[in-house]
Amino acid sequence: MKKIILILIPFTAHANQQESDLSGGLSSILLFIGLFAIMYFVIIRPQTKKAKEHKNLIENIKINDEIITNSGILGKIEKITDQFVIIEICNNTTIIIRKEFISTIIPKGTIKNIK
Repeated sequence: MKKIILILIPFTAHANQQESDLSGGLSSILLFIGLFAIMYFVIIRPQTKKAKEHKNLIENIKINDEIITNSGILGKIEKITDQFVIIEICNNTTIIIRKEFISTIIPKGTIKNIK
């Protein structure tokens, strides 16, 4: 009996070591998947949603819309081309900006209330 026990003890110890190696690899894969899921929901998904909303905003601008640019300039759209927008910022004062620099559309009459 002692010989069988001596033979089984090293064999079972070796089997336990192989199981721990496999579970260590599986846990690292699960950790990687978990980190990617967190990155997706915290960084990637909100950024793509914000980019989609901005693209929709730029596609839906119209003449006479009042806007704010990324640099904080308020104005009313006078003319729209493929890539550029002409904005009246004051009486007889216009500037040309790229469409991508439009930050938000504000309610009509806001500029009159500020002046």
